[in-house]
Amino acid sequence: MKRIFAAIKIHPSNQFLKVYYDLKTAMRNDKIKWVDTQNIHVTMKFFGETEEDRIENIITVLSEISSRHKPFTLELKNVGIFGSSYKPRVIWFGIEENKIMQSLAMDTLDEMGKIGFEKERQNFVPHLTIGRIKFVNDKKRFQEIIDRYKSVEIQKENIVEFSLIESILRQQGPEYKIIETFKL
Repeated sequence: MKRIFAAIKIHPSNQFLKVYYDLKTAMRNDKIKWVDTQNIHVTMKFFGETEEDRIENIITVLSEISSRHKPFTLELKNVGIFGSSYKPRVIWFGIEENKIMQSLAMDTLDEMGKIGFEKERQNFVPHLTIGRIKFVNDKKRFQEIIDRYKSVEIQKENIVEFSLIESILRQQGPEYKIIETFKL
C-alpha cells in the first residue's frame, strides 16, 4: 500500500517566501505545523492508502488526462483560513479562479471516479495549505495578522505538468516522492 495523491507542484518565489516567513514569524507564539516550502502543492485528487497493483492504472489514466490539457498560469494571492475565527484549522494561500486548472481538476476527479476512486463530497477548492493550526493563543491578534495579508499578491507560476506523488509519513513531517510526472 502506498499513500498517494495527484498534485500540481508549486516552486515558491521570493515574494511567496517573504509572505510565508512573515506569517510564520508573526505567529511564532501559536502552535502551527507549517508545511515545508519544498512540499507546497495544489492537491487535485487524494487517493489515500492505495494498493500498489492499482497505481499502474492510475498512471495510465492520468497520462490520458494530461494529453487533453494545455499549460496555464496560476496566480497565487490572498491569505485565508479554513475553520472559523473562533476555531481556525488551516492557513492557506488562495488561487485566482482559473478555468483551465478547474477543468484539469474536474477531469481528474471524473476519470478517477470511473476507475473506482470516489469523488470527495466537497467541491474542488484550489488552495495551498501552508499551515495546520493546533492552537492559537490570541484569536483577535491572529485574525488581525490574517486580515493584513488578505489581499496580498503572492506569485504567478506557469504550470506545465502535474505529478502522482507518494506521501511517506514521518515523525518530522511527510516526505514526498514523485512516482510519475505528466506533461500538459
